[in-house]
Amino acid sequence: MAKIMPFHGLRPRSDLAPMVAALPYDVLSSAEARHLAEGNPVSFLHVSKAEIDLDPGINIYDDAVYEKARENFERFICESVLVKDSKPCFYVYRQVMPLPGGGKHVQAGLVAGASVEEYKKNTIRKHEETRQDKEDDRTRHVDSLNANTGPVFLTYPAQTSIDEIMAGIMKGEPENDFTSDDGNRHTLWVVSDEALIRKIREEFEKIGVLYVADGHHRSAAASRVMDRRRNGNPNHTGGEEYNYFLSVIFPHDQMQIMDYNRVVKDLNGLSPQEFLKKVREKFEVEDKGSDIYHPAGKHFFAMYLEGRWYSLKAGSGFYQEDDPVAGLDVSILQENLLYPVLGIANPRTDKRIDFVGGIRGLGELKKLVDSGLFKVAFALFPTSIDDLIRVAEAGKFMPPKSTWFEPKLRSGLVVHLLS
Repeated sequence: MAKIMPFHGLRPRSDLAPMVAALPYDVLSSAEARHLAEGNPVSFLHVSKAEIDLDPGINIYDDAVYEKARENFERFICESVLVKDSKPCFYVYRQVMPLPGGGKHVQAGLVAGASVEEYKKNTIRKHEETRQDKEDDRTRHVDSLNANTGPVFLTYPAQTSIDEIMAGIMKGEPENDFTSDDGNRHTLWVVSDEALIRKIREEFEKIGVLYVADGHHRSAAASRVMDRRRNGNPNHTGGEEYNYFLSVIFPHDQMQIMDYNRVVKDLNGLSPQEFLKKVREKFEVEDKGSDIYHPAGKHFFAMYLEGRWYSLKAGSGFYQEDDPVAGLDVSILQENLLYPVLGIANPRTDKRIDFVGGIRGLGELKKLVDSGLFKVAFALFPTSIDDLIRVAEAGKFMPPKSTWFEPKLRSGLVVHLLS
C-alpha cells in the first residue's frame, strides 16, 4: 500500500519562485553552484550548497557548511522568502522540457510526504546502493535544517484514475509558472481541498509499491533521521512529520531516462591497436568514422577513440540476458571491457574513470577525449524504466551511474519541515 501524506509546505512567494528554485545539489560542483547563485541572494543553492557562501577551499562536509545552510534557511523564513502553507496540502508539479529537433517531454508528479516506514519495509523499493559519505552528508543536512529540502523522485505503475485526477487539477490556476534558464518550464498547483486530498490518498493506497527513481541518498537520510528522532521521543506516535519525507511521485510512463556515459583516462598500458584487438574478443566492432555516432539500441555501444567513432555490439555469449542486473548494458560494458581490458575493477572509486550525463550530449565525450584529458569514451543506450523496475523487484542493485533522469526536479519550490 502506497501511504502518502499532505503536509504544510514551505514555499517561496510567487514573485520569487523563479529566483529561488535551483537545480539539485548533487548535479552541480561547488564552483558551478557559486556561479549560478552569483548576484541572487535568494537562490536555494545558498541552502542546498551552502559552501558557496564560505571560503572556496573549505571541505564540503565541514561543520561550518551545515551551520551556514541552517543560517541561510532561517533567514529565508524570517524574511518571508519562504512561507509555510496554513493547512496540509498536496502539490502537483509539472515540467515541460524542449527536446532537440523539436517536440517536448512532459511529466507531472504529485508532491507528497512518503512514508519512511514503507521505505524501511521495502514497499518503496530501491535499485541503487548508497555511499556512506554522501548518506552521512544528507543526514546531517536534514537534521541541521529540520527539513527535507530536496525531493526524492519516486515512480509508480501508471493508473488511469490518478491520471484523471492530476489532469483535473492542472486545469486550474497554478501557483507558480515559469521557465528556467535551461528552457524547461516549471508549473506548480496547490491542492488544499480536503475531499480531493482524501481521494488522492485513497487512489495511491490501491498501488502496491513505489520505486525510488532518483534520490537514494535523500531517502536513506530520511530513514536515519526518523530513527534518531523516534529513539529520542518517548511520546512517538508515528504521525510526526519526521515519519515522512519529501517526494515527487510520477507515473512510470512519463519517465525520461537518458544515457549515462563513461570516459576513461588511459588504455591501461595498451596501444590503441592492442586495445581494439582486445575489444573485438567480446564485441562486434565497426568503424563509423569521424562523425558522432549514437548507439543503435540495447546492447550496442558507441566508442570514441583517437578521433574516430566505433559501434560495439555485445556478443550474446558474454552476458546473461535473463538476469535483471547482468543483462543491463552498464553491466555488460563493465564486466566485458572496463574491468578485464581497462582494469577498472570498481567504477565507484577508480579515479581513472568519470561519468557524463546524457543531457550534455555525445559532443561532450568527443571534447573530453580530444582535449587529451581522457583517452577513450563510451556512450550507452539509455536504461529503461522497465529495467529499473525489474531490478528493484528482484531486490538487486544497479551498477553505479546507470540512470540519468531529465528534467531534474528543482529544489526550493516546496520544502517539508520535520516539526
